[in-house]
Amino acid sequence: MARLTTMATKTPDTLAVAASFLLLAAAAASASSAPFDYAGAFDKCLQFFEAQRSGKLPADRRVHWRGDSALKDGYLQGVDLVGGYYDSGDHVKFGFPMAYAVTMLAWGVLEFEKEMMAANNHQRALDAIRWGTNYFVKAHTEPNVLWVQVGDGDSDHLCWERAEDMSTPRTAFKIDTNHAGSEVAAETAAALAAASKAFRPYDSMYADLLLLHAKQLFTFADTFRGRYDDSLLSAKKFYPSGSGYEDELLWAAAWLHEATGDEKYLQYVSQNAEDFGGIGMSMLEFSWDNKYAGLQVLLSKAVLAGGGGGEYADTLRQYQAKAEFFLCACLQKNGGHNMKLTPGGLLHVDEWNNMQYVSSATFLLTVYADYLVASHGALRCPDGEVNPGEMVWFARSQADYVLGKNPRGMSYMVGYGSYFPTHVHHRGASIPSVYAMESVVGCMDGFDRYFNSKGADPNVLNGAVVGGPDANDGFVDDRCNYQQAEPTLAGNAPICGVFARLASDNSPPAPSYSPPQDSSPSKGSPLEFVHTVSNSWTTNGVEYYRHVVTAKNTCGHPITYLKLHVKGLSGPIYGVLAAKEKDTYELPAWVTSLAAGEQLTIVYIQGGPAAKFSLVSYKTA
Repeated sequence: MARLTTMATKTPDTLAVAASFLLLAAAAASASSAPFDYAGAFDKCLQFFEAQRSGKLPADRRVHWRGDSALKDGYLQGVDLVGGYYDSGDHVKFGFPMAYAVTMLAWGVLEFEKEMMAANNHQRALDAIRWGTNYFVKAHTEPNVLWVQVGDGDSDHLCWERAEDMSTPRTAFKIDTNHAGSEVAAETAAALAAASKAFRPYDSMYADLLLLHAKQLFTFADTFRGRYDDSLLSAKKFYPSGSGYEDELLWAAAWLHEATGDEKYLQYVSQNAEDFGGIGMSMLEFSWDNKYAGLQVLLSKAVLAGGGGGEYADTLRQYQAKAEFFLCACLQKNGGHNMKLTPGGLLHVDEWNNMQYVSSATFLLTVYADYLVASHGALRCPDGEVNPGEMVWFARSQADYVLGKNPRGMSYMVGYGSYFPTHVHHRGASIPSVYAMESVVGCMDGFDRYFNSKGADPNVLNGAVVGGPDANDGFVDDRCNYQQAEPTLAGNAPICGVFARLASDNSPPAPSYSPPQDSSPSKGSPLEFVHTVSNSWTTNGVEYYRHVVTAKNTCGHPITYLKLHVKGLSGPIYGVLAAKEKDTYELPAWVTSLAAGEQLTIVYIQGGPAAKFSLVSYKTA
């Protein structure tokens, strides 16, 4: 047979992506159709929070590779700031996103309490909340003083070391009457108020304590208004306040109303609805920084529950209208003003840690769907009515994507399934445990030996939802890739409750697509083609499929070269490399030969009919 002498140029990115598909596509094809263990995902989600704990760890901890750390936080300032959570892959305790994470954990408990109990993890969820609220209570040393950060991001990022070996400065920062910080004070108030309601049936004294601090912090935030990142320049580089503090003031007031039933807080969100943007802001995100969509959904409950909101009903309905704008945008039914979707069907807001937006949006969709079920209602979008079941189905599609039903067949939750990120941007995961290697790992030694290592993480950071893929479903599992490979508290917290909710959901799964089987292109061919579809989804009304093609060597001799023709390909293809001629492909560089009986796995993604594969030429050894 003729040999093609000109090979296509190969880039490292193409090789890395194609290699991943070549090695794992077959496993992904079978795994993607399997039902997901949502209860197991919920359990692992809570394990991530255990791995992020700072301070003296309890004897019953499940993350055994972690030890006590940062036991002198606050010592130099004369205050006890031991405890709380490390934010992400580093060792700074950022109070603003930490408080948001606790608020969302508490909201999850309030909405999905029965489901969490059914999953045998309700108590662990309360424990995760308590670990944060205990820290906030200690950090709130006076009515108008709140310690909001321990550690400095710049100095912390200069070292790659275990929390147990920490050598970076543990400088503590506070807000007070002369250094306003309305965002973080109000978010902490929201967290404590939501937590007080979650603890109320089980520990009323603790609930009272949390509520006392919540009320004081809200008054502090509202009386001494000002942006926290103007007072705390060390946080501005890492967690700047893009939306201002007005959304947090409304958010805190809404949660205080939830916790107390006091009408004055409902009056606050009503009177300030217009000036603070509560009924004027139409959102396409919900995050640690921007609370408007979450606020609008939370306040909609009063309308949907049948009470109507009394004298504040008109304003609450305006909040509800904005909530439904966000939800319809997620569902791609908002008259063109929709949230973007990747080709694989994942909501996409930002290239940096996009999964945090997926997590929060999925939570709001699930919660609102349950509100509609209770009120026998439906979501009326510009492009048509959506019933609660359809909303939950879409939310489940996002959760399923996280767990592995995606074009790569990868679980973006570490430790879930058989194929997940193994090079997480996380110091503790990447360095052997203090129990496995007692010698101290120095600041720069950690970079040299572990950060830059190509080896997999020695410690599995179970439950960590990493930043996730880009707008085209691409993902590079590399420790240096902090935009995609780093988990955060804010990213994990909202979806924990969703997994518990889905574990108790008995609605049928989305219909699957079964394509016809392709056989060998011609009698006597050295290759036998089998064509299957491992996943399908709808994006902007177009049905897309993830196709897996296996080409088995049936000629009885090793094939050292082959060229394929692919007709009708309109999407990306992985596992082969483009040749010079149009629509032709060759073996990738890392496959020097295809032994007798072995198969080449090829993956491609597109809408419409399947592509057709045929053999152009080949050579045997």
